[in-house]
Amino acid sequence: MNLICPICEKTLCRQDRSLVCPENHSFDIARQGYVNLLPVQRRHSAHPGDTREQVLSRREFLEGGFYAPIADALISAAEQYEASGPVLDVGCGEGYYCTRLARAINAELVGLDISKDAVRYAAGKYKDARWLCATAARIPVEDGAAGLLTSLFAITLPEEFHRVLRENGLFFQVLAAQDHLLGLKKIIYDELLFRDKVTAPELPGFALLESIPIRFSFTLEGKQVQNLFAMTPHLFRVSKAGADRLRETQTLTDTASCVLNVFRRT
Repeated sequence: MNLICPICEKTLCRQDRSLVCPENHSFDIARQGYVNLLPVQRRHSAHPGDTREQVLSRREFLEGGFYAPIADALISAAEQYEASGPVLDVGCGEGYYCTRLARAINAELVGLDISKDAVRYAAGKYKDARWLCATAARIPVEDGAAGLLTSLFAITLPEEFHRVLRENGLFFQVLAAQDHLLGLKKIIYDELLFRDKVTAPELPGFALLESIPIRFSFTLEGKQVQNLFAMTPHLFRVSKAGADRLRETQTLTDTASCVLNVFRRT
């Protein structure tokens, strides 16, 4: 999968420990192996994306195997629809899902996240992939470069995803369902408000092949309760009282409920 310069959009080539374009824009390859392709002018904050603490919480939780059924569902769908690489994961986080998926179908993998901490930890653990700190609004890969694109509990940008996918390429989208993590929500919120939630959206340039429900229960103890909380958007919405209630919770049995949408680029 060829990468492009985030400034002039010309092809990047490796020169020693850097990626350099014909206009001599240069991007160093970090010691851990990732590349920062997020120019200052495209940052919305000094440290965009998940923090180091959030990334570490997510990694510890996922490596506990609690969300393994989601990874299994991705692999099963890839096999059913005969997906092939290269795989591009947008919002890859610390790389748990995409590395398992790419290895299962023996495909090249490029993971992208706006959080430098996330891709740093991904690169440190998974050496058989390329990791980019970049924005999904302008993905630094050539047109039609990916055979399979994934976005799991992350942003969906149909026009940009259509650009980077090859003809008839697949897009795997995972969205949380209405009843996702109700056990956690009942602890941290005084009242649950349910809004209409579209879990099988229509996307221009894509045909929805299948919506696959994924639902399973799990039990957490001790620190893993806080790890789950730290990797959700509820971390930024909860009141002090709700956070205090969760800190007092030593055991949590909950249900993950989400949908895997399988799209084909048209």
